[in-house]
Amino acid sequence: MTPYVLPAPPSRPAAEPNTAYLIASGDLRPKANLAGWPTQVRMEADVTAAFAELGWTVRRANPVDPETGHGFISSQRMGLEVFKSIPADAPLIVAEAVWQYSHHVLAGLRTHRGPILTVANFAGTWPGLVGLLGLNAGMAKMGVAYSTIWSVDFTDDWFKEGLRSWTSTWQIPHDQSHVRPLPPLGSSPEVDLGQALAGQLLADKAIIGVFDEGCMGMYNAIIDDELLNPIGVYKERLSQSALWAEMLTVGDAEADAVGQWLLDAGMTFRLGTDEATELTAAQLRWQHKMYIAALRISDDFGLDAVGIQYQQGLKDLSPASDLAEGLLNNVARPPVTSRDGARVLWDGRALPHFNEADEGVAVDALVTNRIWTAMGLDPATTLHDVRWGEDYDGEFVWVWEISGSVPRRTSPAATRVPSAGGRTRCTSRWAAPRSRASAAPARSSGAGCSSRAARCTWTSGGPRRSRCRTRRRSGAPRPPRRPGRSCTRSCTA
Repeated sequence: MTPYVLPAPPSRPAAEPNTAYLIASGDLRPKANLAGWPTQVRMEADVTAAFAELGWTVRRANPVDPETGHGFISSQRMGLEVFKSIPADAPLIVAEAVWQYSHHVLAGLRTHRGPILTVANFAGTWPGLVGLLGLNAGMAKMGVAYSTIWSVDFTDDWFKEGLRSWTSTWQIPHDQSHVRPLPPLGSSPEVDLGQALAGQLLADKAIIGVFDEGCMGMYNAIIDDELLNPIGVYKERLSQSALWAEMLTVGDAEADAVGQWLLDAGMTFRLGTDEATELTAAQLRWQHKMYIAALRISDDFGLDAVGIQYQQGLKDLSPASDLAEGLLNNVARPPVTSRDGARVLWDGRALPHFNEADEGVAVDALVTNRIWTAMGLDPATTLHDVRWGEDYDGEFVWVWEISGSVPRRTSPAATRVPSAGGRTRCTSRWAAPRSRASAAPARSSGAGCSSRAARCTWTSGGPRRSRCRTRRRSGAPRPPRRPGRSCTRSCTA
């Protein structure tokens, strides 16, 4: 007989035949969950109907909360509680129609013993596919097995065949023939340059500054030091409260000088007076101050790249960071001096900014900046979520959703017109700036995406969309109509 108070042994319900449980990881921000809930409801009904055709029952693991008005799992603690009601070995569906914070459900998924299926919508209006990919990457990082599938309306044959495969084998095969080993490169000036830059990075090392690592719930966007350090990259972990504090020290005159530089460069601002629905002069001034503050903090720590996560913390204090992010990635941008005015910081150089503090993007942006600079190219980069596309007028058109502002270099012949929108309805107290312009023809490069000639029309900030019309090379296959070609996180010139 033990003298100690032992906890009651955990109990879970028993799994039922031909029954799958369904959960939906949501946002941490209540307004975002409410805005996306109607889309999630439609998606869950469609998925449930598709399973019913196969003789399966889909049971939601948690009901709609009458107080919040939605059924998303909106915190890590809530996720732990929901998993207590799920049989540990039951088939589990994670259905995502919107952006989600993966850490809400990763704890339960890590120890779940049953088969796991992630399902997303393939739509240009709600980023379910991006949420799914982030969640998938988190499980891959944890070593948790899963299957995955997505659809436009959940009635296509490809989707239904995928469900049939999963319910019979717990696997959904995907075509991976596009993934090939890197062939021998031989000798060339480009190989010599790559080896020299890699040697420099390993020997001299680099520091990336991360403001509030992981605060957006992207477990997959955190590269462990044990993996990052061996390639010569080290982290300086920073606080967004320090960024806000530094913003408070920037005078109005300095901030207004940034705005004047942009006006002189041909940028047009469509301003209003309603802070909630329009871009205002006051919001612009705070964004200019953030740009100055980010450069000065980066100078304090000797950073080689910096990443800001706007979604948590800063959203309650400041207008969106998009404008500051886009400016940092440019060689041609408003000059900022050290606090004593003695030095122009990164004079004539870009400071690579990795959007959403995604450390995978940090490595990509840092290396791209150094390669393109050494090759005499403009090193301006930005990050895109290549999340949706459709046949349009005889060609396949990708929509590139941009997380942060587009560098001015990508639209050299156009006037970028920020206007209110995007984050206003869902995530912030303020209207978010949206920059619009016609992009120059360019070639894109990024992990998981083949390089194609493209002509694009950009919209950044807010919904951050870009329509990219691909021009096929001779003999290149046309992307299929079914939603089977998708990729994410592309750094683009």
